[in-house]
Amino acid sequence: MERGLYIVPTPIGNLADITQRALETLQHVALIAAEDTRHSRKLLAHYEIETPLCAYHDHVSEQVTEQLLLRMVNGEAVALISDAGTPLVSDPGFRLVRAAQSKDIPVIPLPGPCAAITALSGAGLPTDRFFFEGFLPAKSHPRRKRLESLRHQTGTLIFYEAPHRIRATLADALEIMGPEREAVLARELSKTFETLKRASLSALLAWVDADANQQRGEQVLLIGPAQDQQDTELLERDRKLLFRLGEELPPRKAASIVSDLTGIKARVLYEQLINREKK
Repeated sequence: MERGLYIVPTPIGNLADITQRALETLQHVALIAAEDTRHSRKLLAHYEIETPLCAYHDHVSEQVTEQLLLRMVNGEAVALISDAGTPLVSDPGFRLVRAAQSKDIPVIPLPGPCAAITALSGAGLPTDRFFFEGFLPAKSHPRRKRLESLRHQTGTLIFYEAPHRIRATLADALEIMGPEREAVLARELSKTFETLKRASLSALLAWVDADANQQRGEQVLLIGPAQDQQDTELLERDRKLLFRLGEELPPRKAASIVSDLTGIKARVLYEQLINREKK
């Protein structure tokens, strides 16, 4: 196998989600650098892969990085994997990639599972623009401060969150972004108890409070674009469609149809039609 650093995504839950190319890469590299070798051994054992493992996480020494670089400089192929999903997405590995590039070592990223993108694809929120924040601060004050800075983002917001903090994060988001802000909780993606729930932040918090099971497992929280920004984000072609339908249909019906096609709030579209008629 050609030398280089191979960035290999692994399943986020269902082991069948790994690609054939990922399996072949893990079988043929000289070494696999894993975030948690104990966790990764279970995956490798499932597919009968016997490639040697070494630990690579945020707390490894520079010496470990240098050892990996030396092996690649000498012609070997090394794979980097995380506990689940695509490496470097809220996972370690950034230093190793930059170090490899500085030595002119090829970096080969493989496509594959990512919890953020999986959640976004099934959320029913606008996908033309999104902002991945990763994990919010664990403590309330800095978490609220960060949410405040994101309040007017014009794209869908994506967060990873620990199960024991999901309720507190929802409560902070509700207070800062408003109870009617649309959001989605994606839990245990690709696993037995997978759940995707879309509702207002107030309804979502009430749902989590009513069912303790929703505070367990891997969590992805998505929050829709700020409603006061959607007006300015209305594309010219969508505006033309809205106004043309508004000439043939009642405003609420026209707004509902365009909302279904674009993901923009029907109320925002309805107000555009009404304001136009007043001019």
